Amino acid sequence: MVTLSFDNGPEPEVTPHVLDVLAKHSVKASFFVMGRKVGTPEGKALAMRARGEGHWIGNHTYSHTKPLGELDRANALREFDEGEKSLAWLDQEPRLFRPYGRAGKLGKHLFHSAVVERLVDGLYSAVLWNCVPQDWRDPEGWMETALRQCRSRAWSLVVLHDQPSGAMKHLDAFLTALEESNVAIVQEYPEDCVPIREGRVVGSMESWTSGESSP
Repeated sequence: MVTLSFDNGPEPEVTPHVLDVLAKHSVKASFFVMGRKVGTPEGKALAMRARGEGHWIGNHTYSHTKPLGELDRANALREFDEGEKSLAWLDQEPRLFRPYGRAGKLGKHLFHSAVVERLVDGLYSAVLWNCVPQDWRDPEGWMETALRQCRSRAWSLVVLHDQPSGAMKHLDAFLTALEESNVAIVQEYPEDCVPIREGRVVGSMESWTSGESSP
């Protein structure tokens, strides 16, 4: 199985095309949006369109400039809270959050413990990943990388980016290749990619968390 997710948008030059291709293939995905982008009128309209077409929307921090675990408590909370403010209009349960990993890396830099407390108290689900074909670095060759990675495990949660790199011109071909290989494309997430599910810590957060939660 494959689950599709798109990070770092919305982008007026790219996100409409991504939504059109997903609709063509009847695929539902997740969009983890940057607060500073979805806070603009154009960005909000695109995120609302995505939500209206059945996609899930999640907070991907406000500025996406530094992983939360490398920030102090106040700035980590600001990145999360300002991202949430930009999504105040969103009517979706559970609320979703994906940390910034810096080139798809997993590690203790992902979360600050104060943000983990926010996620638990607010009944959020935290969504990680297990397939990063690096479409932003290889806009022409990422599709082959993604297909190879998807064949290597039973359930892949793929991270793509609705960014103006040119990579998303291959999205239609990628979905066609998955369909021709009889790969099921689902919207739900693999259990091992969701360390916090609706406010319950279900995975080891020690591997992903830095920082003290106390002021």
